[in-house]
Amino acid sequence: MGHTTHTNTETRTGWAGRIADQPELARAISSGVLLAVGVLLAQVPTVPSAIPLVLYAGALLSGGYDAARHGIGAALHLHFDIDLLMVVAAAGAVTLGAVAEGALLLFLFSLGHALEHMAMDHARKAISDLGELTPSTARVVDEGQEREVSVEDLSIGTTVVVRAGERLPADGEIVRGSGAVDQAPVTGESVPVDKEPGDTVFAGTVNGNSTLHVSVTRRAEDSTLARVIQMVSEAESQRAPSQRFTERFTRVFVPIVLVAVVALIAIPPLVGLLPFRDAFLRAMTVLVATSPCALAIATPAAVLSGIARAARAGILMKGGVHLENLGSLGVVAFDKTGTITAGQFTVTDVLPGGGESREALLQVAAAVEAGSSHPLAEAVIAEVRRAGLALTPAEDVRTVGGSGISGSVDGRAVRVGNRRMVTPPEDSPVDHLQADGKTCMLVERDGEYLGVIALRDEARTDAAPAIARLKRLGISRTVLVTGDTRATAEAIAAGVGIDECRPEQLPEDKVAAVEDLAERHGAVAMVGDGVNDAPALARATVGIAMGAGGTDVALESADVALMADELGKLGFAVELSRRARRTIVQNLVISLGVMGLLLVAAITGVASIGPAIVVHEGSTLVVVANGLRLLGMKETRS
Repeated sequence: MGHTTHTNTETRTGWAGRIADQPELARAISSGVLLAVGVLLAQVPTVPSAIPLVLYAGALLSGGYDAARHGIGAALHLHFDIDLLMVVAAAGAVTLGAVAEGALLLFLFSLGHALEHMAMDHARKAISDLGELTPSTARVVDEGQEREVSVEDLSIGTTVVVRAGERLPADGEIVRGSGAVDQAPVTGESVPVDKEPGDTVFAGTVNGNSTLHVSVTRRAEDSTLARVIQMVSEAESQRAPSQRFTERFTRVFVPIVLVAVVALIAIPPLVGLLPFRDAFLRAMTVLVATSPCALAIATPAAVLSGIARAARAGILMKGGVHLENLGSLGVVAFDKTGTITAGQFTVTDVLPGGGESREALLQVAAAVEAGSSHPLAEAVIAEVRRAGLALTPAEDVRTVGGSGISGSVDGRAVRVGNRRMVTPPEDSPVDHLQADGKTCMLVERDGEYLGVIALRDEARTDAAPAIARLKRLGISRTVLVTGDTRATAEAIAAGVGIDECRPEQLPEDKVAAVEDLAERHGAVAMVGDGVNDAPALARATVGIAMGAGGTDVALESADVALMADELGKLGFAVELSRRARRTIVQNLVISLGVMGLLLVAAITGVASIGPAIVVHEGSTLVVVANGLRLLGMKETRS
């Protein structure tokens, strides 16, 4: 299992196969061969002049096929693009008798486009390769016998057997077996993660050295890996700001160039500055010089490479706009639970205050918390079970957002929450516990204070290094925005090096906090779990979800999703964005600079159409290659 067999005997290999599988490249090479042979034969006195002309005509047709098809088709819809400029320039050269120069233009233009498309396909392949990680078949147990079935035929609840070294065929939950699983293809985690029964695993990840029995929880088309591939592919169509600018510029610029070329052909001969032939040839050179080929590809080459590189590192960026915005951040705001801390609370203190025993206080709190999936509730339930206490069922359980939970236990009204819901007596140890960085759950029954349960959620080990790295990258302010009390929040913030703390924030308060930070500092990122923080994530310049690999809401709600539960990935995401922004600027400077230099050289007659063609097409390949460098960016750790 895990291997796909290819039986296509027509599969080509080597350079011949690559060319044959790329019709555009094949036509460009044919054009170059015909042009080269024509130029050589033109130097032989005994060869009739018609033969080189026929070869030049073949070169024109072969090299100009794609440009003419696209350019003329667009012109019929009143959309004047770069392909049309090249066809007009080549036709003008032929009209003047410079047939070889016209063929050279279309040859280099078609070759440049073909190589550009191959390079961009290389970036897209970095994304599509993710799709090949999932095996095509899965091993299931049917009536005691193992058999292989297509991954597409797996249904939810089916148990699959995954042996050591094999890739998992579907998202699921381990029902038998334990061992390390390499999750790098989905989450980008650098080391295998230990898994045991009850843990979630993802399609495309690699089982370690033991056999796992996994119950399928998602069909193949709904797996986390499948959704990541789909979202990264869709991200390519979401234009970055610089890309939208160049597209608008090109739409306006091309018609202006066409009008200017007509003026350059007509005016100089009319006023006696140049003979018609010289004016026409100079105008065609201007047409080549001002064609914005490199400008049009400058941003997409960098954006696509950046998104693909991020995906390989387990960072899902949902569009070029978010890739660019990450590099402009002035402030980063963090939720606390599950982001700065691991979200794994443990009960540290159970302090009755109303005459109840420690065990009774735990049981009363656990009764109403049993219906909640909040990390605090799970910690209290775990403590009750560890102590071997019985769970009393509660009725009419209701959650009060940002405050706590209430319900009825044995006919008596119970409320468990923070100070917004329950007011402790003056001699309560709550303030002391919170100053120690603990989270307090206050318990009340029939309006009478019963006591406090204190829990601790330790800061992630990678939190402080991640914050320090962001500061080294130039992030001017880091802020903790949390629903916890001030004492608890300030203790956590100080421990990891966060600059500012905004405690006791309800979901709507977090949105207001993000808006205030944006007004004071400019671009702001909000980092959270993608569920409770969804409104703030949506309001931020960039919303970043932590540990989105197993969370549908996190994967959907954020602009950027860190698939692994690793805060250290955030620094790499910012660095990658900064590198992408620099690359885009470099590409724009190269493309506009070459256009400007060629334009001056063409108008003054310094450069003829041949050298202009070579320099122009060379600049296009340079910006593509510069963008592709992002694919090789190394990931450094905090």
